[in-house]
This record gives sequence, C-alpha cells and structure tokens, in this order.
Amino acid sequence: MPLTLPKAVLFDWDNTLANSFLPIHQTLNHTFRYMGRELWSMAETRKNVGASLRDNFPLLFGDRWREAAKVFYKHFEGHHLKGIEPMPGADDVLSVLKEAGAFVGIVSNKRGDYLRREVDYLGWNDYFATIVGANDATEDKPATAPVYLALQGSGTVPGPDVWFVGDNALDVSCAESSGCLPILVSGVDDWSAEFPPPEWRFDDCFELASCIRNIRCSALP
Repeated sequence: MPLTLPKAVLFDWDNTLANSFLPIHQTLNHTFRYMGRELWSMAETRKNVGASLRDNFPLLFGDRWREAAKVFYKHFEGHHLKGIEPMPGADDVLSVLKEAGAFVGIVSNKRGDYLRREVDYLGWNDYFATIVGANDATEDKPATAPVYLALQGSGTVPGPDVWFVGDNALDVSCAESSGCLPILVSGVDDWSAEFPPPEWRFDDCFELASCIRNIRCSALP
C-alpha cells in the first residue's frame, strides 16, 4: 500500500528526533552504582531503554524502585541537557511537515517535564501541537492512552492516516495497538525476529523527509 499524506504525525523522542542517550546512559549507571548493581554498556542501554521509568524500574530494582527513581532523577535533573542534539534529518522532516500543515506531536516515555525542557532547549516548540511524556497519561507506551491524549484537539482519531514514527519495537507495538501506521526510523540493526519491523522503515529522518516531499509532489494537480 503506498503512503499518502497523513492527517497527523506522532513522533517518539529519544533516538528518533533527539540523540540523548549519553545523559540517559550516564544517569542509569550512576543509579546502578548507588544501588550496587552491575553497570551497563552503551549498547545495553540502547537495547534495554524504551519503557517508562514507572514501568521499567520495578522490574530492575524490585521493592527499592522508588529509591532508585529518586537517585536517577536527582542526577538526571542536572545532566539531561548536556550533549543532547538533533538526530540526523530531524530538523528537515519537522520543517517539511510544518510546511504540509500536518498536526505533529510527540509521544515519549521520557517524563513529560524533562521532555518539554529538551524540546525547548533545541528550539523546536513551534513544530509541535502537543507533547506527551511519561506520567502525562494514565499509562505510558506501549499503552494507547498517550496516543489518544496527544491527538486531543487535532480533529482526528488514531487510524492509518495517523503516522506513529519511532525507533524500536515498543513504538511499533504502540502504533499497531492504537491503529496508527507504524513507521520506523533509526532502526536498530539487530531487530528481534520476535517483533517484525513495520512495512515502512527509513534509515533516518532525511529519508523520511524526502519521502514526504515526494508524496506532496505527486499529490499536486
């Protein structure tokens, strides 16, 4: 099925639009060190980070997860803007969508207040009609609640004319559960056979932006 211009596009944040794994990695290892746990390599961080803290930390730390969360956020507060930068082509695809007049939002598992600070830090507030992070909805990705929250006021509901753009299986699962069209960018090379990638997969946001331009051109009378 060929792609058509979407009514709305929802983006994941980390490793989709923003390269922000370094402060996440450093803060996780700071927390692991405090909790007496073995540290992770960057590859392990990239592989295992995706779920929100309120979903993931009980699995990592058991009954001490709230203590670990306090340690994590105390460190993250002073470090999460250091080293953050746009993913390749992120400015390009956001500009193209703005020109097309699409409703654009973010659905991330990063806590909402930190997420909005990072968007502001990169100077991208004007690109987004809505920014939904962890704890903003009743549940976090891959639950569908943040998708519905993000689309409030958009005039549309989840469906194939709403693109959900992300970088991992959790994003694809969220898109499929909510009925949106899953689109993968910056996909990992060792994608698990347990989670087949979606039909639409792009190497980076530059490639996605080029695709959108081509769709717009072909739609002209």
